[in-house]
Amino acid sequence: MFDIHLTRLHEFTVVLYAFSVLLYFFDFIHHNRRANRIAFWLLALVWVLQTAFLFFYMVKTGRFPVLSIFEGLYFYAWVLITLSLGINHLLRVDFIVFFTNILGFIVMAIHTFAPVQYHSRIIGEKLVSELLLIHITMAILSYGAFSLSFVFSLLYLIQYDLLKRKKWGTRLKRLSDLTKLEFSSYVLAVIGVPMLILSLILGLQWAYIKVPTMPWYDSKVIGSFIVLAAYSIYLYLRIGRNLVGKSLALWNVGSFLIVLINFFLFGQLSSFHFWNS
Repeated sequence: MFDIHLTRLHEFTVVLYAFSVLLYFFDFIHHNRRANRIAFWLLALVWVLQTAFLFFYMVKTGRFPVLSIFEGLYFYAWVLITLSLGINHLLRVDFIVFFTNILGFIVMAIHTFAPVQYHSRIIGEKLVSELLLIHITMAILSYGAFSLSFVFSLLYLIQYDLLKRKKWGTRLKRLSDLTKLEFSSYVLAVIGVPMLILSLILGLQWAYIKVPTMPWYDSKVIGSFIVLAAYSIYLYLRIGRNLVGKSLALWNVGSFLIVLINFFLFGQLSSFHFWNS
């Protein structure tokens, strides 16, 4: 169905879509119009590439691509992106735009990395391996964002303690002010959460393809969703409840401890992570 070069373009399109979703999430949480504009143009580029792929396939097959489940998935993803662009441009309903794009990303990822649609077994297996690589990369990047968020929260707690005890020394001067530390911690959590969501989407798809007997109560799977829940609650407390200060910083530190437990302990207990096959 596709040669290797066209397959690479499909993968590039998925990566662009992932960046667009990340920026839409940042705008959804932080009301950043610049992030919204960049996300819109990235999504527009994804739409152009998808439309070109759709047209190419129609010319090649001489029919409308809806006669199989994988053709239908691709057309469905194209429809979702088209609707998302229209909603973003005309109605500006950020809530609908973000969740429509999450659904669109899931559908596109399923279509792009499903090996059964490729005539070449080698290409299909290569795509599954690359799906795993993207999943791991995004998971590590999200953990990196959570790690820096933790550092800023820890510095916040140190600064808070120094100010409370009125320790006016060199260490106090070298630390940033509380507002900047708290904001930096929050922004990094905003970056980490959508990256973890996309990583989980791709990871679950890889597991469905490669490990069909995988137990869904696996420690690593449960741990990853606990991490996502902890940081989602952190964002809810910060945005929905307007919680700031020491309590929020302590919640962030506790959330990062869950990250460490999930990475080092649950990863070793998992039945399919850190294996060689």
